[in-house]
Amino acid sequence: MEITDKKVSLAKMPDGHEGAGFFATKLDDAVGLARKNSIWPLPFATSCCGIEFMATMGAHYDLARYGSERLSFSPRQADLLMVMGTISKKMAPIVRQVYEQMAEPKWVLSMGACASSGGIFDTYSVLQGIDRIIPVDVYIPGCPPRPEQVIDGVLKIHELVQNESSRRRYSEDYKSLMESYGFESGK
Repeated sequence: MEITDKKVSLAKMPDGHEGAGFFATKLDDAVGLARKNSIWPLPFATSCCGIEFMATMGAHYDLARYGSERLSFSPRQADLLMVMGTISKKMAPIVRQVYEQMAEPKWVLSMGACASSGGIFDTYSVLQGIDRIIPVDVYIPGCPPRPEQVIDGVLKIHELVQNESSRRRYSEDYKSLMESYGFESGK
């Protein structure tokens, strides 16, 4: 029985050279393919966006199809910080500490209006967007966003992960971005 009989879809191979018994490609392409298909998200959910994320992880939408089977509740083992819901100013140092504890490379997804811009809570106690304390890679709009939107946001993260050069994190642009957020360069 051949593998085509089992209806298994394989990941698209990166560009390269192949022959009898070998395949050669660029290291960045191979690493990007592996990272893209094994993102470990850390959900930081505080309100209704967390409920929509739970629906996304459920059987009907099944985010596990996209390599995010294992949720990590330890920042040291996570690749993707998913901030969902209202973040108060008292919580901001905790979100920042969680981000700092994540190992490089790491990505951030801001889910919903509250995490992205403070939402309807334009008050003194609510942080008006997490991009004031940590850099954000992808924003998901909505109040709360539907599971389809969450899947689309995760697929946007996949594109970033797959196409990111392994040297990007050592570039001067990246170091200046981290310094603009108050993070020491070289970390």
